[in-house]
Amino acid sequence: MKVPTMLLAAAAIALLPATAAVAAPAAPAAGTATVVAKYTFDSAADTVSDASGRGLPLRLRAADGGTVKYVTKGSGRALAFPARCAENAAKCPRVLLEGGDDQDLDPGTKPFSYGLTLAATAQAVGSESNLLQKGVADAQGQWKLQIGGKKKLPSCVIAGAGKGAKRYMAKSSTGVLDNKWHTVTCQRTATQLIIWVDGQNRGAVAVPSSVSISNNLPLRVGAQNLNAKRTAFGGAIDDVTVSVG
Repeated sequence: MKVPTMLLAAAAIALLPATAAVAAPAAPAAGTATVVAKYTFDSAADTVSDASGRGLPLRLRAADGGTVKYVTKGSGRALAFPARCAENAAKCPRVLLEGGDDQDLDPGTKPFSYGLTLAATAQAVGSESNLLQKGVADAQGQWKLQIGGKKKLPSCVIAGAGKGAKRYMAKSSTGVLDNKWHTVTCQRTATQLIIWVDGQNRGAVAVPSSVSISNNLPLRVGAQNLNAKRTAFGGAIDDVTVSVG
């Protein structure tokens, strides 16, 4: 469902710090990687265009009257999701950003990276939040960035195609839920899946070079899907970036 422009508020919210806490690189050294999608949220609109010129736009889908806010971040803006509701709430205002099935976001066995910057508290995450993903497990394969677990740590997940395919998870050794801006990037190399937090390697797991990720599902930001109240993210994000190569 399309979110009317009139529901998009360009105002600051209490969730965010007045200034960014870090100025870390958005990803490890890019080398020969090609940015295939980048969303900066600097323009308030019903759809979010891709700043790289290669990816598909993201459209805002809402349920139960959910709205987003565009908030000041540095010289630009970031996007803040609705506050997370109780998981058993009958009415749960929420918003999901969804793109199309972009083949540039299907890396196969190639090295690639994906990530974003975020500002959030533990309350904005709840028991689990899906920040960024394409694909689902036990199907055509997926890549995902999430926050959850007992310690509410960010983690990167990839899985190959097929029911029962092994999932590989790189969990960060440090948290990010201090209401300050942090950059989290997942990097799949020829042999590893690495999670970078504010430019520092905070965890890795070995991944066979044969694991291939390619699916016909859309890029989703902010939740597993629009019906998944449990995985909805209630914080703010900026600079969603995907690179391949």
